[in-house]
Amino acid sequence: MQYKKETLLLILFAVLLALTQRYSRTKDHLQKIYACWKDHLEEPQLSAWFNPKKRPDVIATTGWLAPVLWEGTYNREVLEQYYKRLNITIGLAVFATGNFTRGSLRRFIMSADKHFMVGYNVIFYILADGMHKLPYFELGPLRTLKTWRLPEKQMYQDCNLRNMNNMGNKIIQHIQYEVNFLFMMAMNQIFKNNFGVETLGRSVAQLHAWWYFKKPRDFPYERRTQSTAFIPFEEGDFYYHSAIVGGTPLDVLDLIEQYIKGITDDSINKLDGTFERHLNKYFFINKPTRVLSPEYNWDPRFKTPPEIKHIKIAWQP
Repeated sequence: MQYKKETLLLILFAVLLALTQRYSRTKDHLQKIYACWKDHLEEPQLSAWFNPKKRPDVIATTGWLAPVLWEGTYNREVLEQYYKRLNITIGLAVFATGNFTRGSLRRFIMSADKHFMVGYNVIFYILADGMHKLPYFELGPLRTLKTWRLPEKQMYQDCNLRNMNNMGNKIIQHIQYEVNFLFMMAMNQIFKNNFGVETLGRSVAQLHAWWYFKKPRDFPYERRTQSTAFIPFEEGDFYYHSAIVGGTPLDVLDLIEQYIKGITDDSINKLDGTFERHLNKYFFINKPTRVLSPEYNWDPRFKTPPEIKHIKIAWQP
């Protein structure tokens, strides 16, 4: 009996020793793989893909050294090599609410299917008043469509507040687990050319075409001192358009939460505020890491100046 116990203990010890050695070898192997992966997939330095000197005719770098993307300033191929190996997924969210038409939504989605993040996994998120109003979409490869119906009990709330509340909930519940980057875009615009990975960053803001050529003193910032969106006349960097906002899901969520807090605080003081003015206050405090030039959202009603060389998206008033 004693002999059997000793034999059993020896066998158990041998098994544990073998498992320990295997675990050690596996751990070393995984650490080597991680070190190799980290070494080869390190994000390219800004100078490796962005050269502001190629566009001396425009503001191509912000005061906080973030790139302002104009045609000719970036090398998309360098970033393609990095992001392709990461196998990223990008989300594009749009609100089909209020008096939207099936035609305008269809034009937006189909143009995005053709030009938005070509060659990458993309999830289109449509937050809609009613499913019956949505058109049929036939999307290309690597494209997925998800639709969510907004609660009817919120129909009579402020449209932007209602949309942002729901968008924040969807980011918390679903989107943060599904995509690496997220853009929120207004529906009344059409993609004209490739909107690529050069636009990806932790926090992405779009310069407003109407106000790019104006001085900060003329920007339509919130000037009421009682408002949480207040920006003094002598301050400000750019005026940003609410038609395009992007970044990581959690950074977009932070923007949404700050907007909701700001608009709620204003309502206590009986002040009405716009999403765009609160957006500009947010980016005034939290500087974006990527800034998109007016080429990424140009209003075709304007005479196109020589600075605008390659329109990515056309605004549809």
